[in-house]
Amino acid sequence: MDNDKEKETAEFYERLKVELDMSNTWPAEYLFKFIVPTENDNVERVELAFDCMGAVIKTTKSKTGKFTSISVDVTVKDSQEIVDKYLEVSTIKGIVSL
Repeated sequence: MDNDKEKETAEFYERLKVELDMSNTWPAEYLFKFIVPTENDNVERVELAFDCMGAVIKTTKSKTGKFTSISVDVTVKDSQEIVDKYLEVSTIKGIVSL
């Protein structure tokens, strides 16, 4: 079962990379959007993933405060850098990439 999930994930990121390459000229501005549970250090971990990249990061808590939406506007050198960032933050428990 895990192999199927890994294969699906790999195929998804490969398709994303192709679509990004077809619709962008590199380097390009890219807007990452995430939703994370507000608990623990989730927001800080996302912010740290984009540290030293000149990213503009905006966070907004949900009405109940249980979740935080994070928008990260950053210049990336190519589609692989975008895929790498999504993979890096995917280890954060409960994160949803939009």
